[in-house]
Amino acid sequence: MSFKFTVLAAAALVAANMASAQTAAPAAPKAPEPDYTISYNLGAVSDYRFRGISQTSKKPAIQGGADVAFKNGAYLGAWASNVNWVKDFNGATNGSLELDLYGGYKGELAKDVAFDVGVISYKYPGNNSGAAGTRGFGGFSNASTNEIYGAVTYGIYTAKYNRSVGDFLGNIKSSGSNYIDLSAAIDLGDSMTLTPHVGRQLVANSAAFSYTDYSLTLAKDLGNGVVLTLAATSTNAQTLSYTDFNGKTIATSAVLVGAKYSF
Repeated sequence: MSFKFTVLAAAALVAANMASAQTAAPAAPKAPEPDYTISYNLGAVSDYRFRGISQTSKKPAIQGGADVAFKNGAYLGAWASNVNWVKDFNGATNGSLELDLYGGYKGELAKDVAFDVGVISYKYPGNNSGAAGTRGFGGFSNASTNEIYGAVTYGIYTAKYNRSVGDFLGNIKSSGSNYIDLSAAIDLGDSMTLTPHVGRQLVANSAAFSYTDYSLTLAKDLGNGVVLTLAATSTNAQTLSYTDFNGKTIATSAVLVGAKYSF
C-alpha cells in the first residue's frame, strides 16, 4: 500500500466523521429542575403507634397524605389517620380523626450531614378532650398540639428533637414537653432496610406520663412506590398512666404490620 493511498484514505475517513458529526441531531438539553414537586401516599397499619403509644386502641388504621417539596429545600405537607385515643383515653365524645399539618426546611450542613427544621400541628377536628373529667392526674385539655422540631442526619444515623408549644396532647400545663429520637437506617440489601429506634418522651409537669419507647422496623421496598413494614415496639410507660377508660393498656409491646403506596 502506497503512502499516498494511506494518506488519502485517512483524509476520507476524517471527512466522513466530520460530516456525520455535522448532520447528527444535537443532544437534547437537560430538563430544568421543577420549582416544586407534589407527592401522595396511602397506607394501612394493624395498629397506629405514635412514640410507642397506640392511637387506635390496638386496632387498624387507614392513613394518607400529600407533600409539596420546593427545590430550595422548603416543604409543606398534610397527613391524616383515624384514631381512638382522644375518646377512649382522654374521655372526649368527639375526635376520631388526626390531621397533621407541617412545614419546614431541609438542607446540608456539610458532606454527609443533613438537617431538617420545622413545625408540625397535630389536629383532632371537633375534639372535646377532657369532657369526662379528670383521671387523677390533673385532667385533660384540648388534644390538638403544636410542636417545633429539628433533626440532624449523619450517614445512616438521625437524631431528632421535638418540643411542644402549648399543652401536649391534652395534658394540662404541659407546654414545653419534649421528645428525643435516635434512629439508624441500615441497608440490608435486596431493597430491605432495618431501622432501630429509641425515643424519650418527657411530659412537662407530668412525670407519670413520661416514658421511653423502643422499636425495630424492617421495611421491604417492592418497587412502584409500594413498601411493606414489619415492626416490633415496646415502652416502659407506667401501666396505670396509659390505661384507657375501657381498661385497655395502650403502651404495651406489640408486633405491627403495614403497607404504604407513594405516588
